[in-house]
Amino acid sequence: MNHATRPSDLPTPDEALAVSGLVYMQKMLAGEFAGPPIAKLMNYRLFSVEPGRIVFRGSPTFEVCNPMGTVHGGWYGTLLDSAMACAVMTLVPQGSSYTTLEYKVNIIRSIPLGTEIEAIGTSQHGGRSTGVANGEIRGVEDGRLYATGSTTCIVMKVA
Repeated sequence: MNHATRPSDLPTPDEALAVSGLVYMQKMLAGEFAGPPIAKLMNYRLFSVEPGRIVFRGSPTFEVCNPMGTVHGGWYGTLLDSAMACAVMTLVPQGSSYTTLEYKVNIIRSIPLGTEIEAIGTSQHGGRSTGVANGEIRGVEDGRLYATGSTTCIVMKVA
């Protein structure tokens, strides 16, 4: 995104790099930093933040269905990528950035439209150059497992 077109409610790159990844995520949860624009589009929100662990909550809507009327695999992937990568982000130090290097998703069962789920990301490793995390999508009410995932993120010293 061109910084000139960056929405004013998103932190600038300098503001983002001035805090650790954990503080950034805590500020997002508190409403001091805006959440990612894709969260609104995909109908999910940050629910909890701990070092090495993130939970998003949301529910699929008709807009994220494939031509067969079931939840598109990209919705599962987006929520798991967000949860897993943000779990790694909580371990990224001030002055560094990160991005997903690769991720894998295993869809176990279809999520019925409107079902509230949790996308839980848990980091197994947060180092100077890489971070590794696993994720799950579970039903909030019934605890059913809908999908799992794993990721490797690259961590980059910027400042």
